[in-house]
Parts: sequence; C-alpha cells; structure tokens
Amino acid sequence: MSLSDADHELVTAELGREPTAAEAALFENLWSEHCAYRSSRPLLSAFDSEGDQVVVGPGDDAAVLALPEPDAANAPAAERDADDYGDTYVTFGVESHNHPSFVDPFDGAATGVGGIVRDTMSMGAYPIGLLDSLYFGGFERERSRYLFEGVVEGISHYGNCIGVPTVGGSVAFHGGYEGNPLVNVACVGLTNEDRLVTATAQEPGNKLVLVGNGTGRDGLGGASFASEDLAEDAETEDRPAVQVGDPYAEKRLIECNEALVDEGLVLSARDLGAAGLGGASSELVAKGGLGARIDLDAVHQREPNMNATEILLAESQERMCYEVEPADVERVAALAERFDLGCSVIGEVTDGNYVCEFAGDAGAEAEAVVDADAEFLADGAPMNDLPSEPPSEPDQDLPTDEPPLDEAVAAVLAAPSTASKRWVYRQYDHEVGTRTALKPGDDAALLAIRETEPDDERDADDEPAAGGDGVGLALASGANPKWTTVAPYEGARAVALENATNLAATGAVPLAAVDCLNGGNPEKPDVYGAFEGIVDGLADACAALDTPVVGGNVSLYNDSVEGPIPPTPTLAVLGTTRGYDAPPAALDDDRAADSELLLVGSGGDALGGSEYLAHAGGSDRFPTLPDESGGADDLGGLVASLAAAARHESTLAAHDVSEGGLAVALAELVTDDAGVDATLPDRVATFDETPGRLLVQTTDPEAVATAAGDLPVFRLGAVTTDGTLSLTVDDESVALSAEAVRDHRDVIDRELA
Repeated sequence: MSLSDADHELVTAELGREPTAAEAALFENLWSEHCAYRSSRPLLSAFDSEGDQVVVGPGDDAAVLALPEPDAANAPAAERDADDYGDTYVTFGVESHNHPSFVDPFDGAATGVGGIVRDTMSMGAYPIGLLDSLYFGGFERERSRYLFEGVVEGISHYGNCIGVPTVGGSVAFHGGYEGNPLVNVACVGLTNEDRLVTATAQEPGNKLVLVGNGTGRDGLGGASFASEDLAEDAETEDRPAVQVGDPYAEKRLIECNEALVDEGLVLSARDLGAAGLGGASSELVAKGGLGARIDLDAVHQREPNMNATEILLAESQERMCYEVEPADVERVAALAERFDLGCSVIGEVTDGNYVCEFAGDAGAEAEAVVDADAEFLADGAPMNDLPSEPPSEPDQDLPTDEPPLDEAVAAVLAAPSTASKRWVYRQYDHEVGTRTALKPGDDAALLAIRETEPDDERDADDEPAAGGDGVGLALASGANPKWTTVAPYEGARAVALENATNLAATGAVPLAAVDCLNGGNPEKPDVYGAFEGIVDGLADACAALDTPVVGGNVSLYNDSVEGPIPPTPTLAVLGTTRGYDAPPAALDDDRAADSELLLVGSGGDALGGSEYLAHAGGSDRFPTLPDESGGADDLGGLVASLAAAARHESTLAAHDVSEGGLAVALAELVTDDAGVDATLPDRVATFDETPGRLLVQTTDPEAVATAAGDLPVFRLGAVTTDGTLSLTVDDESVALSAEAVRDHRDVIDRELA
C-alpha cells in the first residue's frame, strides 16, 4: 500500500508542505483501516457502551469494569445500581491477528496472544485468562489443517510460556475461510482503582520511556498489511510484515509492569502494537491533547543501521511505552534491568506537535523526520462513505429426501465444528494461576476472583479463605458463520444470545461484552451490507441483554483469491455469579436414577443455518429467536431466568442447546454411567439450533420450573443409568452408547493424532 492520492492531498494541506518519507509511512499506517476504522467507525455508534459497571469504555487499550459485590453478583445488570459495585476491577479486550496467521500460523497466532496481553498490562492489570476464537476452511482440506495446527501450537506455546491460562473460546470450520482464516483472541485482567492506568498522556515535561525487547525490522507495515486483501503470494511476499514473538521476554515484561505499577511509577502507558512506536507514542499524547519530542536514535535496537521509518514503524514485540515523571526515570531503568529488559528514554511529552528526530550516523546532526499535530495523526483520517446492498434472503428449500435419523445424528455429531475440541484445549495450560474453577470443554469458563471475598471470610493476614464465597467470573466467546452467512442480522443476534446462554449454564449473568467484527472487502457493496447487518444485530441483541459493549476490534479486508470470508461477529462476554461452583455440562452419574432431564426455553421454527442442513442439503429461513416467539419479554430476562434455573440447588447438570441442536446437546450430556431416553416430535425439534435454551438435570423439576419464571419447561424424558443416548423422532429411533458418541465426536483427535 501507499498513501492514497486523496489522503496525500489532505496531509499536504495540513502540513503546508510535502510529507517526508517517514511521515508518509506513518500516516499510511495510522490512517489504515486497521488503525483508523475508516469504514466501520460510522457504524459503531450503534453499540451501547455505558453502565454503572463501566469504568473505562471504548477507545483505550482495554475496557475496565467494576465487579459487583458478591451479594449482587447474581442480579442482572439492569437491576443493580452504582452502590452494588466494589473496588475490584477487571479489564477486557479482544484483538484479531488474521492476516499474519495465514502467512505464518505459529508466529501470527503467538504474537496475537502477546499483543492482547500487553493491552491488558497497559491498563495496570495483571492478565488472568485468555479466550481464542478460531475459524478455518473445511477440515478435510490439507491447507486448513496445516493452518489449524500451526495456530493452536502458536497460541499454546505463547500462553503456556507466559503463564496466562487459555480457559475457553471456540473453533469453527467453514468453506468461507479457505483463503483467509481468522484468529481472534480475548484477554481478561485484574486490577483495582489504585492501580488503574490509561493511555492518556498527563503533562508536558514528563519523559517517555520504552521498556522491553530491542527494536528490529520484523512486522514492518503490519497495520497497512492488515488493511488489504490477501494476495495469492502473501505467504512469501508478506512474511516481513509478520511479527516474531519471544514469550519469555513477555513474561519478564509482565512482571516488570507489575513492579512499575505497584510502585506508582506509570502515569500512562501504551503497548507497541499496530504501527509500532509511531502508533503507540502518537496515540498516547493525542489522547491527552498534547505532543511529544521523540529521539529515534535513543531507541534500543537489535539490528544495525535501521533508518527512521523502520525504527518508527517496526512492530517488534514485547515492548511498552510509558509516561514517567523525570524524577522516576532512574527507578524505571533499575526495574527494567532487574528483569533483564532493555530501557530507553526516548523523549518527552510536550504541548506542541508530535516531532521525531533522527541523525542515524554518529556525529551527524539530527533532523526532524516527523513534525505533525498528534491528534491529526491519530484521529484525522476521514471516514469512508461506502455503498451497501442488503444481503439477499435465502430460499426456503428443505431437502426432499431427508437422511435416516441414525445417519443424520452421526453426521451432526462428527461435523468438525460441533465435534469435541479436546485436541485443542488439552494443549493449553488452563490451570496456571490457580483461578480456573471450570475448565475448557464446558459451555463457559469460570475464574475465581478471590479478591472479592467478604472481609469476614479472610484470615488474619487478609488472605482469601479456602472455599470462600467471592465472585465467579464466567467467560465465553465465539461466532457461528453458518448463522451469519444465512442471515447476518439475525445470525449476529443469535451469536450474542448463544454466548450469554453459555454464561447462564454456569449460573452467571452478563456484565459486559467486547466484539471482534470480521468482514471481507468493504468496498464491495454486498460485503459491506452484510457487515452492517452483523453490527446492527450484535448491537440490538446486546442492548436487549442489558450488556454494554465496552470495546473491541474491527478486521476488514479478509478477502483473498478464494473470496470474502463470511461476516463473522465474534463476541466475548464476561459475566458474574456468586461463588466458584457451577453445574457441569454432563449428567451427574451418582444421582441419575433420582433425577429428570428438562428443556428450559423454547425452540425456533426453522432449520436455517443448522449443521443438519449443511449435511442434508437445502436452505431455510433463520429461526425466530425466543424473545420474538413468546419465550420471554426480553433477552436479558430470558438469560437471567436460565441462569436462575442453572443455579438452583436441585440442579445437577446444565448445558446449552445451540450448534447441532438437541441431538448434539443431549449427546454431550451422556456419560458412561448416565444416559437419556428422549422422545422428540420432529426433525426441526431435533436439529433446530435456536440459542437461549438449557438442558437441566434436576432432582426437583417443579422447583426448577419455578426458578425459570415465565420460560416454558419441557420434560424431555428419563435420565437412565445405562450410559446410552436414546432418541425417538416420529417413527424413527437411534441408540448410541457413550463410547459410540465419543467415537463420533473425536474426529479431530483421530485425524490429527
């Protein structure tokens, strides 16, 4: 890429002269789609980002949220007020590393983890959990498996080395990602009011200090690379734009950052990600309405003879930019040395322009290679006014010859997107940090936030007591490309409800969400129309869920010679519940004979976007969501009722119904010693994927029905002690042992063993 003619004219008019080579490159990257959101920002005002729980909303490296007190943790956000929130904060952010992960799946995915962790650190928080949502082409394709294995290896290597647990996420396989996989990573961190840092520069005269790895030439032009379609030769030609990570340096940087924040040495901070030092430092001072004077020769480097543009724009990893009072610089340098990290005083905050000076050769006189208004650099890019076309409605065309029930159930259980993801999550260290109360493989992860335990449950040293009753933090993320391909708006609403339902299965209610909005080339009207659909769908659903969307990321130009990706609205949702216990997503073996299985919530009226139709052929309208079919007055009330049913003292197990419908959800409940004998009315009831429903194993069905409020509750059948999935649909039946169910669902393990 290069600076467009229109942008060049705008920059020249602002500067009153031709831009230097360094300025042109800096504007090109900071005004790219990846950094400036030129095509998407006009749409993002649809999201509601406010609430009593929101301490820092969109616009910083990560959002900051106040956790409710334990007594209020189970109340829906709409029923809380400001007094219900305590002084324990969590940060929440999400990023994409899509193009780099296509070119180099290991390093692309690994550095995606590193970047979102540093976003967390820059807010004064310690990272406590990661979620990754991954999207690949058809699993049967060798290329897709290569990318899949490389990405998972990169995530596991980096996360395991830095000691941050990967506790959840999602994986989807779809033909629309053949030429452009997606790697979306979210991170949650822990902090409090006293430790909170933002990316807003404070005062002229303060020093700017660069801490971390030396600057090299890797990742040059990464922001502009992420803002263009992938070319056929991207794997070779764009390799220099992919960053190379060093997780051991990141671990030292995490601990150094903790020490700096503990001692109150950081006034503001920004991690060096897209557009490197130029992006981080200019955005930092722009947010404070200030300027800076940067000495590029002072930047510690790991490669010789780097020029000004390389130093300014390299996206070398494991680096942070801090604003520090002059009197504290020596202490910052001493802490960096303790953790074996490089440290450079690279300039200072001013009340003028953003100026970068560079001499290069020893003894040469430094010249200003950048001299521009910081706010114009960071926020001056004009927005795009792009044409859009609404996506076409799919024909309602059900398959004329439906496959036999046993074949359909087996196919849906073995579909890679609905199959077990054990091969993925067993490579992650999900217990490091000792907070993981509910491990990957269930509907949502659950982290123990022991810092929220009441004072009377702490010991004499003010340490949380064992088995305390603080706030449990539930986390879920993902999207379903089959849904959003069929109907972008309705599919995005379903994505939001599905993630909230995953939280409800643990007994949690949503607190806030962040999104990663992935689309193709927005200059194509049909692609942009579908992107508008997913934005509006997510925004409307999150508003109905009383869940503010407090941050996120946009990744466009996910287009290749294979065509555009499906519109993919990854949503990461964070929720709270009192305590750290949650019902499992499998039947309780010990009390199977004394319990019953209920379906809480009503299904839809169609098979659109379902795994069943992907196998059987045909297409159908997208199913109506529960709040529009009398299931609940609103999505927020629906999810709160589901959570109440899951939390009830008689509930032994709870599991959501979504991808694969009841057939897959029931199969996932079965164990070697507990099974289900269920009768369903028809194929729609068996394979409909409408979210907003839970399967609940309970010893007191009437009490669970009462806890579910106005939601419909259906008795599906008996919980058996033979470990068999028995389904009867119309005049057909199928029976599968727990071993047979596992055999179908372990397709990824078998193929990659």
